[in-house]
Amino acid sequence: MVPDPPPPAREHGPPGASDAPEVERSAGGVVVRVVQGSARILLIRDPYDRWGLPKGHLEGNEDEAEAALREVHEETGLRDLSLGPDLGRIDWHFRLRGRRIHKYCRFYLMSSPRGETRPQVAEGITECRWFSLTEAARRVDYENARGILEKAARRIRIPERLGVPPWREGAR
Repeated sequence: MVPDPPPPAREHGPPGASDAPEVERSAGGVVVRVVQGSARILLIRDPYDRWGLPKGHLEGNEDEAEAALREVHEETGLRDLSLGPDLGRIDWHFRLRGRRIHKYCRFYLMSSPRGETRPQVAEGITECRWFSLTEAARRVDYENARGILEKAARRIRIPERLGVPPWREGAR
C-alpha cells in the first residue's frame, strides 16, 4: 500500500488572514468483535444524533495510531483494544465559527474481544451499539465512513482459535 501524502501544515494567523482552510488531523477506529461466530462493528451516535465511527483529534506528539486507540477508548469506554491494519485516510471540509476547516482522519481496524461500552456523554456521544457488517454499512450516516467500513469488511475474518486477531494483514 502506498502511504498517503502528509496533510499540509496547519495555517496560522488571525482568522480571515488567509483564504486557505485550517487543517485538523484526527484518527479513529473500526472496532470489530466476534460474537457467536459473527463479526460485529461498533458505531457511536454522535452529538449531531448521527451514527458514525469513533474518532478524535491528535494531541501533543501522538502519532495517528496512538490517537486512534486513545480516542476509541475515550468515546466508547472500551479498554481491551488491539490495533490492527491501517484502513486509510478520509478528509472533508466544513465551517466552524466562521473558520474554514479541512479535516483529515486516519482509521485503523481494531478488535475488542470483551468489555462493556460506555458512551462519552460529556462529548455528546449518546450511544454505542454493535451491528453486523451489513447493518453498520446501512446505519452509518457519513458517506466517507462507509468507504472505510468497506475496506474493513475486506480485511475481517473470523478467527479459528482464541488469540488470533479477526483480520487479514495483507488484504486490501
